[in-house]
Amino acid sequence: MTTPLPETCAFEVTLHAAPTGSLPAGPPLADRWGEWATLALHPGELTDPLPAGFDDAVERLGQLPRCYAEPDGSFVWTSPREGLRWQVDGNLFERNGGLLLVDLKGSCPPAELDQLLTCFGAPAAQFVFQLVRSAVYVTEDVFRRHALARGQAGDGDSLRPPETCGW
Repeated sequence: MTTPLPETCAFEVTLHAAPTGSLPAGPPLADRWGEWATLALHPGELTDPLPAGFDDAVERLGQLPRCYAEPDGSFVWTSPREGLRWQVDGNLFERNGGLLLVDLKGSCPPAELDQLLTCFGAPAAQFVFQLVRSAVYVTEDVFRRHALARGQAGDGDSLRPPETCGW
């Protein structure tokens, strides 16, 4: 009998503000974690800034425990030393004073993912996520289910530094 993995999310995504209006469906994505509904969006449609401003997002990230946010928008958020090990790395991208997009890579429990997305305007904001490996856009609901499927498959282990990093 195998022990189930702790609930964790694993992801490599780019976070965008959802464009106004309807989100057209794209062809489904089938990958090793399942089959997923996608959106038929062009990158040129994703030009609206996220609701959180760049400086506000950096400040909010810096308030998360064990999150190290740099003024240039790069950050790393790590788990406590005890228990489940996880890490999220990210970069914020600014345009015209607004937060245009956020690159996120790593793994964390769902509750920490909720805290992280709050830094960028959740739960009030609507987001679109680009799954980096597949280069497709998905809704937040699909992103969360995909990230959980990856986490349950143990894919988060490949997204964090090896044990030899000293933490």
